[in-house]
Amino acid sequence: MRRYGTTAVVYTVLALAGGVFYREFTKFQDFAGKTTLSVIHTHYFLLGMVLFLLLALLERSFSFTTPTVRRSMVVYHIGLNLTVGMLAVRGVLQVLGTELSSGLEASISGVAGIGHLLLGGSLLVVLIQLRRRMPA
Repeated sequence: MRRYGTTAVVYTVLALAGGVFYREFTKFQDFAGKTTLSVIHTHYFLLGMVLFLLLALLERSFSFTTPTVRRSMVVYHIGLNLTVGMLAVRGVLQVLGTELSSGLEASISGVAGIGHLLLGGSLLVVLIQLRRRMPA
């Protein structure tokens, strides 16, 4: 349970840093348009902090953390950070006005898609393990 709480704190710091980076980087570059940098803050808050706070509460009630759940959480961390990393790459390139080739555009989207798949798959495993621990 403590590990989930600590992880929530780490993702809170990352969310705040993402929000500050978005604000300051776009201001420094005199950028006023839309950019994917704006959603880094919310991704880390919701998929990081909120999820791990909920898992801490659920762990206290159901003690569902098994080696399978631990492995799934590693995959979840990889997926979340891969997704947010690609949001940051795309956002910085948008702010800088960099023209992307279709291959690079597809690569960024593909890696972000892999991150989303890892997130979804690992979350599903955790929810199944949680359901197994709940009383009938």
